[in-house]
Amino acid sequence: MAHMRTYRTNVRIGNWNEDLHLEEDAKKDYLEKKKRGELVGQKVDFLRENILRPVNLTMTNDGRLHFGDVVMLVNMGGVQRECSAVSINADINGLRRIPSPGIQAPCAVSAGRGIQACVRTAFIIASVDGSPEGSTLHYEQSFALKTTSGFAGGLYLASDLQSFQKYAKKSRLQEVNLDDSSSFMSWWKIIHFDPQERLEYEGQPVPVNVSVLIIHCKTNQALAVLGNHVLWTTYDKEYELTAHTFLDSHKAEQDNNHWILCTSDSAGKELVNLTHPQSAADNKELTQANPDI
Repeated sequence: MAHMRTYRTNVRIGNWNEDLHLEEDAKKDYLEKKKRGELVGQKVDFLRENILRPVNLTMTNDGRLHFGDVVMLVNMGGVQRECSAVSINADINGLRRIPSPGIQAPCAVSAGRGIQACVRTAFIIASVDGSPEGSTLHYEQSFALKTTSGFAGGLYLASDLQSFQKYAKKSRLQEVNLDDSSSFMSWWKIIHFDPQERLEYEGQPVPVNVSVLIIHCKTNQALAVLGNHVLWTTYDKEYELTAHTFLDSHKAEQDNNHWILCTSDSAGKELVNLTHPQSAADNKELTQANPDI
């Protein structure tokens, strides 16, 4: 008789009542979060829907950059990296709901491989010296790079001196991020990519869609993309962005520091014209379509 079962299979044992209430509470919590749009999948979809929304870049008629222009900062790539653009690296933890949906500051940036004009990659050339909107930007003139208003929050691309508490995540070089204040840490200037022609171009208008160097005014370090430091983000594999000047054996900046401030083409198409000059006489244009992210 010892081996006989003393209860039937439908008899509830243990803390069955407690487990039942916990299961009901978990379902109720799930449905409430789903109704409020607070599930992880819903947050990711909401972020992608807003941050990947297309943005029209400025179409210039005189071939020059102006204050107020909406541009995209593109690096043509190198041996260890593909063509990439400065991109807002926001995740679901950096979202705010009040007073309106958007990105919280400070926010990270990276070099995304998707060359697509959208909220994530569009920046506005903002004045810091009182220059009126629409006036021409010149070499060595200070300016700021600001994200678009609305969901991107109008944040400023900023950097500061490297310290034990503040540095780039992978390379531990000088960090670059987005801040909500327009301070000296968000001031940049453009210089010619060729050191031998730099003095001749000082004070001249900056043309669109050509290789230049973007220098941080406070630290005098050049904006750079690092192909050997990969970040896995919400948007795929991307490269780390930092402020550091990489020099070759001839004391010239390497292609990590070469950037193109892209505008829309003259025909107003949804294409970006990229000019990658190796000398002043090289005017070959490369047209790259917008790949899907």
